[in-house]
Amino acid sequence: MSDPGNYAGNTDRSIGQLVAAATAEMSALVHDEIALAKAEVRQDAKRGAIGSIAFVAAGVFALFSIPVLSFAAAYGIHNLGLGLAWSFLIVGGAFIALGLLLAFLGIRKFKKVKPPEKSIASAKQTAAVLQNAKPHPRPSVEAAAIIERSGSSLAKGVEGGTGRDNGTAVARSST
Repeated sequence: MSDPGNYAGNTDRSIGQLVAAATAEMSALVHDEIALAKAEVRQDAKRGAIGSIAFVAAGVFALFSIPVLSFAAAYGIHNLGLGLAWSFLIVGGAFIALGLLLAFLGIRKFKKVKPPEKSIASAKQTAAVLQNAKPHPRPSVEAAAIIERSGSSLAKGVEGGTGRDNGTAVARSST
């Protein structure tokens, strides 16, 4: 293996310079990864749009074929020796029967739909855990100190401009 400190680009850089270089390289890597992800998503979106258009076109052609096939079925039944009116009534009745059958199947499937019990239970469990969680302790910043740092004229009115009142000073000294 080669010595990592003995490569052509090494000119005894400081730790700060090394950290800055690593940060810049990491930033460039993240930007490149984002650009790659955008390109892939864009390509997949184009493919999805073309596929959707193809399905819509197929649906339109299938929809347009229904009347033609209905007339063909009616005239086919008429050629078997039945009257033309009876042939069209048979085809219409077949469509009504098919519609009723599909409606019945749809109603049966809708009755089987239940609320997402596992998701609800998981959400309730998560809510219970989060209710018992305590927030991460954060250092308290006094309002007077914030006002004083902002340069506001209100800072002068709090304990002669010190930014502390006696209550917080006593509280901090006792803890």
